[in-house]
Amino acid sequence: MNFKNYMFALIAMAMMLSNCNQKEEKSVQVQKFYELFKNSEKTDSTANTNSKKWWKEAVVYQIYPRSFKDSNGDGVGDLKGIISKLDYVKSLGVDVIWLNPIFSSPNDDNGYDISDYQGIMKEFGTMEDFDAMLKAMHERKLKVVLDLVVNHSSDEHEWFKQSKSSRTSPYRKYYHWWEEEKGKPNPRYSGFDVNSDAWAYDAKTKSYYLHYFSVKQPDLNWENPKLREEIYKMMKFWFDKGIDGFRMDVIPFIAKDTTFPVLPEKYKGDWSKYYAEGENLHKYLQEMNTEVLSKYDIMTVAEGAGVGTDKALDFVAEDRKELNMLYHFEGVGLGYLPNEFKQMNPKGYDLLEFKALYSKWDEVFAQKGWGTIYLGNHDQPRMVTRWGNDSPEFRELSSKMLTTFLMTMRATPYYYFGDELGMNNIKFDKIEDYKDIETINMHKQIKAKKGDLQYFLNGQKISARDNGRTPFQWDGSANAGFTAGKPWIKVNPNYTTVNVEVQEKDPNSVLNYFRKTVQTRKQNPALTYGKYTLLDKENKQVYAYTREFEGKKILVLLNFSKENAAANLGFDTSKAKLLLGNYPDSGKNISTLKPYEAVVLALE
Repeated sequence: MNFKNYMFALIAMAMMLSNCNQKEEKSVQVQKFYELFKNSEKTDSTANTNSKKWWKEAVVYQIYPRSFKDSNGDGVGDLKGIISKLDYVKSLGVDVIWLNPIFSSPNDDNGYDISDYQGIMKEFGTMEDFDAMLKAMHERKLKVVLDLVVNHSSDEHEWFKQSKSSRTSPYRKYYHWWEEEKGKPNPRYSGFDVNSDAWAYDAKTKSYYLHYFSVKQPDLNWENPKLREEIYKMMKFWFDKGIDGFRMDVIPFIAKDTTFPVLPEKYKGDWSKYYAEGENLHKYLQEMNTEVLSKYDIMTVAEGAGVGTDKALDFVAEDRKELNMLYHFEGVGLGYLPNEFKQMNPKGYDLLEFKALYSKWDEVFAQKGWGTIYLGNHDQPRMVTRWGNDSPEFRELSSKMLTTFLMTMRATPYYYFGDELGMNNIKFDKIEDYKDIETINMHKQIKAKKGDLQYFLNGQKISARDNGRTPFQWDGSANAGFTAGKPWIKVNPNYTTVNVEVQEKDPNSVLNYFRKTVQTRKQNPALTYGKYTLLDKENKQVYAYTREFEGKKILVLLNFSKENAAANLGFDTSKAKLLLGNYPDSGKNISTLKPYEAVVLALE
């Protein structure tokens, strides 16, 4: 109990005793107060984590608009296409739709290079279409979260056009410029640049501009108050329209040291961590909260690139008055070979490391703040290929098992469209099939260095972002029912058997299992707010844990392997009640879990 609450408690006790006449009555009141004091101390320590919020109880469904549903036959998904499929989305039981960027963009990075923050991408439709979509979502009690991409803009944004027009432009300070007479600026790493160089030279003004990502994504200068005012005004525009929140793209990177010193030795070349620790970062986020976020009932989530467990609460602890949630990158980094670009270890990832990592992150938010849980998104390959087993024998089982994991952890689950069908990686053989700037430019870089291109392409079959961006598979008709035209990216050939139409008819499908899992989470508050306890820590095949809340205790058993496996629990489960399982006979014999089996039990 903090000092303020303690003082209130003392005053309350004094008032209670002043109204007591008998010695015995005073004794009873003191005892009652002592119990109240103990309970209040206990409640105070967990109030932040267990305080009820709609965004804690929500299941977030991410839609990549370009690949969801095309309404006009141009091969690109659009807003009218989304509107046409909202009844399907509602049937999943989800609460929030997160849309990847729909704003005006030349599409150098598939919409993450924005040329007009208050315009709609022409391929996606019009502002009238957006308004109709928002209305249709809210009529179905679905909330909508947009992507806030304000670390950088497109180089085709009017701000940047004006900024590079001359050194004296009033927009010059909207971006980070370094005049050539000062010498070449100290190196900064670019994730999408062919040469990994984040400084691009502009001959007209004889200066370099900063771009942490593509050369067509110049970084915005948050050190300029005028720029921040513009961003806050834009955010209010969308909130006043009625959107329900923002997912904030690489938001930890917005604050820069404009002297651009040599990367400090303590970071040991870890540019991502350095980028995420700008001196004024939290000043800007708190200002954003004061000026905008605090005025609306919305949800916010930080894409936590470069943020470790030691810094996470700085973003989301309630008393910080910044954001609601943060998702980390540690989990999706497991299993890659060190010092290689997204090359998976042939042995895969280590389940012991996986369990330790997610247990560590759960502990961060055990007493304050709130976390997220995800295994797939637009920046990741398909969940079942990356974390499960996409062979015909185990694709469905392992997909269901992974869904069970996501829906039974203490965090808001973010679920990527198509994973509810068990969609898997397309695994392109040729670089010509890829559309993603990250893969294309890395291929160019390796080619220029005369590296092993086939080795690179083999790795991309598992890790490339385009694997998660292929069109949604609605049915067995041409192009999976996604478009009547030519899709902007190829459709996975397995669409004739892996699609909504087929799975709607099968009560045991991956799709219908997803629906059951969502309902199981919603019917059991312990799966949202409950304490998490890892069991059988050293088991190399099984992830076992309990969730406990308000006298209810739930056991989750997940076999992450293709062999039978046993969990050593150390307690009796004979009277447990089955809540969920991904085999027809799940729960009858949990002493031996079948390959990729998932079992969720309510304990007595």
